[in-house]
Formats: sequence, C-alpha cells, structure tokens
Amino acid sequence: MVEQEEMLKPSSDTSSTPSATGKQEEKTDIKKLLAVIPPPAVVFAKEKKSLKEKRIRLQYDPSVGKDEAKISKTLASELNIKNYLEVTVAGKKRFRFKAVVLEGPPNDVVYVNPEVMKLQGVADRSICTIRSAD
Repeated sequence: MVEQEEMLKPSSDTSSTPSATGKQEEKTDIKKLLAVIPPPAVVFAKEKKSLKEKRIRLQYDPSVGKDEAKISKTLASELNIKNYLEVTVAGKKRFRFKAVVLEGPPNDVVYVNPEVMKLQGVADRSICTIRSAD
C-alpha cells in the first residue's frame, strides 16, 4: 500500500528533470542542425567557377585559317569551349569560329585571320566578348 501511495504522489524531482533535459536536448538539436548548413563562402564559390563569357583582345595572326581562332587552353577551360567559340565585337558584329586550343597563347588574347576581320571592319587589338558556341 505504501508503494501505491508513492506512485500516486507527483514527484517534484521527476517532473522538473524531463523539462530541464528537454530544453537541453533542443539546444543540442539546433547546434547539430546548424553544423549541417554550409557557410556562404562554400555555397557562392560554386557559382563563380563557371564563366559564360569574357571580354578580351582580338589580335590578327596570318597563320590562322579563315574559319578558325587560336585560344589558350586555360581560357578555353574557363569558358567551357570545346569545338566552337563565338566572338562579339562592339555588341553588333558576331562571328563563329572553330576553336584551336593551344598551350602557348596568353589568356587575354584570341588570334584570328586578318583578312576576315578587315573585310568586316574589325581592327587589330579590338576588345571583344567571347563565349562557347557548342
């Protein structure tokens, strides 16, 4: 009988303990959830890696074919250029060339045939925008 009375009596120790531990569990759960969220630098770093277009210089090179353009390997990989590239001069004149990817050229220059560019009215060392045309 004494055991039954003890069971019926509300114990202040047992009622306060679950609520106190419940609050502590919530805090640990929130900390665990925040540990899963990546920092902003990691999230935004993925977007910066893929460039769609870049402004560079267009330079004459008589050794280049009429429908080709020489481009550096690093620039081609940045812009994801594999077979063809598109050159836009002054936002009006667009040209599509077959990409010749080489190790030697600098990253800020694309070499094209001077005859084609002179016919179109594009000067040597003009600023242009290039992008992949695949």
